[in-house]
Amino acid sequence: MKKGQIVEGIIESVEFPDKGILRTEDGTPVVVKHAIAGQKVSVAVQRVRKGKSEGRIVSVLERSPRELAEAACVHAGDCGGCAYQTLPYEEQLSLKAAQVKRLLDEAILPEGYEFLGILPSPRAHAYRNKMEFSFGDTCKDGELALGMHRRGSFYDIVNVPECRIVDEDFRTVLTVTLAYFGKRGISYYHRLRHTGYLRHLLVRKAVKTGEILVDLVTTTQSPAEGVVEGELLEGWKNELLSFKYTGRMTGILHTNNDSVADAILNEGTETLYGQDFFYEELLGLRFQITPFSFFQTNSLGAEVLYQTARDFIGDALGEGKVVFDLYSGTGTIAQMLAPAAKKVIGVEIAAEAVEAARENARLNGLHNCEFIAGDVLKVLDEVEERPDYIVLDPPRDGIHPKALEKIIRYGVPQMVYISCKPTSLARDLAVLQARGYEVKKAVCVDMFPGTVHVE
Repeated sequence: MKKGQIVEGIIESVEFPDKGILRTEDGTPVVVKHAIAGQKVSVAVQRVRKGKSEGRIVSVLERSPRELAEAACVHAGDCGGCAYQTLPYEEQLSLKAAQVKRLLDEAILPEGYEFLGILPSPRAHAYRNKMEFSFGDTCKDGELALGMHRRGSFYDIVNVPECRIVDEDFRTVLTVTLAYFGKRGISYYHRLRHTGYLRHLLVRKAVKTGEILVDLVTTTQSPAEGVVEGELLEGWKNELLSFKYTGRMTGILHTNNDSVADAILNEGTETLYGQDFFYEELLGLRFQITPFSFFQTNSLGAEVLYQTARDFIGDALGEGKVVFDLYSGTGTIAQMLAPAAKKVIGVEIAAEAVEAARENARLNGLHNCEFIAGDVLKVLDEVEERPDYIVLDPPRDGIHPKALEKIIRYGVPQMVYISCKPTSLARDLAVLQARGYEVKKAVCVDMFPGTVHVE
């Protein structure tokens, strides 16, 4: 096998996350992203290392028997956002559950555990409450584009006016914004030259309240020759407000970001219209969400996730119990558990999220929640209380090994671990089991239909 070689074969299986396994005629395995079991594909080998080969799909020669005749989204295949738009939703669920179970079966000790399958998202389409769209061009020196990165490309942007994972209000904001700035010849930020103005469009919308928050992220460079930034932004705001939405526009913002990283960083935000937050409701509680604070991107799916966590905890809590909610975000889990506990302490590294958590607890009339801003690894040394129960909801990389050791030393009888990356979970479970914990049961919750991800 050599780099650049073209091979053909059938995708025999797909491992988490998004690792299709193609086996050539001589039995050599090749790892291929964005593949579906049963597809016959032509693959260009990109890397060969220590007997392992990786490649990218050049073309799909034959569809998998599992696939739909037409993808659910017209942008499928070009857009890098979703990999499973050609699969019926039941097939997506089956695939994700099988991948996670395979990982857990390898990680969990022989005593066994109860695998409860997968719980579906209440919506398979139009489920997201947040999208980060990028400005760029569809090809080198092409027209202004606003959408998602092209599959397999760091630079090219695909316009996605018919995106299926968001509702029509997102699509309206997207198309209006692109037309407005495109008509005026406003430059986008070029990632190699570090020049240009437009960077990202952040759109958030609550499912329960219908409130919409829009944030335009730009550099502090000049938008275009002879263009006054204030007048440009005022025109954009008025253009957005001239359209009708199924929800309600509550805030239009402008954020500066001169970082060279291709990420949304807040280096100063001004409010052009309304307010810089919106409200969402989960399981009877109300949450204030700011532009950059973490909040589950599938509100209805989050209700399934958090209700499942509450069911797992069952009656283990009580009036005298102290609960640690580690990696607590905006405090959603902590506030779900607060009525059943003496006290809940949430720890989160993002200071903005902690401020939102405190405000949310106040809004919900919860006085037994304490939220601490800082790294879990360091904060645990400073907290005097000892937990009776621990809930873990770490970022994708899982728990820092030293932090995990501190968590284990508390010796709580039970924990719930919510994971957005099952491979990180499998690694952490090995440590927990080595220190005496047993895995009793596990369940998947599909928060991201159309994609390879699962909680």
